[in-house]
Amino acid sequence: MSVNPELVGRTFPPAAPYLVGREKVREFSRAVFATNPIHHEPDAARAAGYDDVVAPPTFAVVVQEATLAQLLAEPDAGIDFSRVVHGEQAFTYERPIVAGDELTATLTVTSVKTLGGNAMVTAESTMNDAAGEHVVTATSTLVVRGDDA
Repeated sequence: MSVNPELVGRTFPPAAPYLVGREKVREFSRAVFATNPIHHEPDAARAAGYDDVVAPPTFAVVVQEATLAQLLAEPDAGIDFSRVVHGEQAFTYERPIVAGDELTATLTVTSVKTLGGNAMVTAESTMNDAAGEHVVTATSTLVVRGDDA
């Protein structure tokens, strides 16, 4: 089954809210070698003008994962997860993510292209805080390898 081109423009229901925890930010920061004290120490983050520790920019993928899971589980999407390779990732921030944020993410499929027997699915996950304010949009392109790949 090939990827359904009618996915373009489809917006999925918001994923369950994700409460950003201080220890999760610290763990992620260690994993990506983000050594700036604002990622680990609340006092350093507060001295820099933040309410709590600041997540590294790529932390948004943690929140985005739930939205991508919705896409991959969609029965009519035609996406075989065993054939998926993550092709590209980008972030557009309004402000940094900090511990204590409660983020709700909503995914919209923006593009489905077929190239050389493979499909490229691009989706945007828009993340808003508990007040409904936009924090970040994470854009992912998934490559779904064709039968011959």
